[in-house]
Amino acid sequence: MRTSSKRPFSRREAAEFYRRLSDSRPIPRTELEFINPFTLLVAVVLSAQATDVGVNKATPALFAAADTPEKMLALGEERIIDYIRTIGLFRTKARNIVKLSQLLLAEHGGEVPRDREALEKLPGVGRKTANVVLNVAFGEPTIAVDTHILRVGNRTGIAPGKTPLAVEAGLEKITPAEYKLGAHHWLILHGRYVCKARKPECPDCVVADLCRYGAKTPPAEMIAARAEEVTAEQLQKPSPSGRGGTARKASGG
Repeated sequence: MRTSSKRPFSRREAAEFYRRLSDSRPIPRTELEFINPFTLLVAVVLSAQATDVGVNKATPALFAAADTPEKMLALGEERIIDYIRTIGLFRTKARNIVKLSQLLLAEHGGEVPRDREALEKLPGVGRKTANVVLNVAFGEPTIAVDTHILRVGNRTGIAPGKTPLAVEAGLEKITPAEYKLGAHHWLILHGRYVCKARKPECPDCVVADLCRYGAKTPPAEMIAARAEEVTAEQLQKPSPSGRGGTARKASGG
């Protein structure tokens, strides 16, 4: 990950950066669907190397069947797999869900602990997952750095760093206290929908003038990129006969 060598953000610039992000999304929240702290924990474990959209397609049925550690253990690993097999690494994740459910019952009375060290001892739970749970379930002002936030931190220059931990430390230092609770959500949503990996939507970015990125996407390129996305989506839509657009074109139909 290339870090920024530009002038670092001042505290005033950082405050303005977050003010604009907060104005654009007044109620920041996770896009993962959950019922309680336990289902949030499971959803975040499932989201590793997977999209929130993909996780949200699988979890409603799973959580309807098991929304507590006891019920999850009653399901068992194979039945959990049946619910989550559309998610990457589903076998490993099912195994971790069973093991973390066992530990929650054995060591925490079936409750999700409000403690980073205890959370990180659970199978499949690392620092990022612990930070998400602490923030979303318990209202702690933690900042969970995923690939989106790692990119935003470096590209914008607000918190450059070669590792997630370095970016997290930079964000902890520069983020004003009044924005820390929502910082994780504002940054990840900005990275997911605006500061995209392949073609950042710089013309629509509310912090473009504060951003240190030197290769901003010009308006003309943004229009072309959006046209390509629309065309790709249309080609994937099924035809009236039920065949996809790509297959239809290939067959000359």
